[in-house]
Amino acid sequence: MRHSAAGLNSSGMLPMKSLRFRSIWISDVHLGTRACKADYLLDFLAHTDSQFLYLVGDMIDIWNLKNGWYWPPAHNQVIQNIMAKAAHGTDVTYIPGNHDEVFRDHYDRVFGGVKVAPEAIHITRDGRRLLILHGDEFDAVVKHSKWLAVFGGWLYEWLLQLNRWVNLVRRRCGFSYWSLAAYLKHKVKNAVNFISHFEQAVVREARRRHVDGVICGHIHRATIEDYSGVLYCNDGDWVESCTALVEHLDGRLAIIHWADESVYLLQETEHEINYSHRRLAPTD
Repeated sequence: MRHSAAGLNSSGMLPMKSLRFRSIWISDVHLGTRACKADYLLDFLAHTDSQFLYLVGDMIDIWNLKNGWYWPPAHNQVIQNIMAKAAHGTDVTYIPGNHDEVFRDHYDRVFGGVKVAPEAIHITRDGRRLLILHGDEFDAVVKHSKWLAVFGGWLYEWLLQLNRWVNLVRRRCGFSYWSLAAYLKHKVKNAVNFISHFEQAVVREARRRHVDGVICGHIHRATIEDYSGVLYCNDGDWVESCTALVEHLDGRLAIIHWADESVYLLQETEHEINYSHRRLAPTD
């Protein structure tokens, strides 16, 4: 990125470079909860640009807001930032999930340049057809026992709050960040089986639709995997992993772990804005 002598910002430092992608997918932000890493997402949105932006469900946690209003300024800024991108030419599609299912009553409508849709088909630069959906329709608990899903959501929120205290102690002892919720999901047999069954069900749907792959959210596990020729992509979440799925300009897909990788991706130098000038929240 080239800068003129007049290109310094108000702090007298060079602005950080913006990462350019063809497409970006984010989901499971859960605005309206204390677990939401809105500051990380604001930082990501401020330093990335794309032709297409897909919001793959659970952007706003209506379930949690029904139990008590929590909406700090940063959560409002996330909405404003996304709408600003739409106003400046980004093609933004919003596919509601189970936590923001009230917006499913507004399919095919446009709000501030953001299109609401039940699902979408994205064609990558290299010609692959990818089905995009949130994924809760392949979760038997959500589909058949909503009360249990709501309880599970409350329990998950409690685990994330407990995780903050665990990591406060770990940080004071000199240890790095550790996710209790992620550990339980990947180590407890039933959770591992659930993830496996979910992925296989979504892949079966992709095969039934005769597409090259599927992109979803819902289970908060960012990954790109090949299931015998069918591509399975999950863009993760912004309550634990702070992850997004991106399509590079040549059609390659990748997962970005923003909290861990942003410094390296942006190639910061001693002459550019340092961490204290960015909207990064503590990792716990």
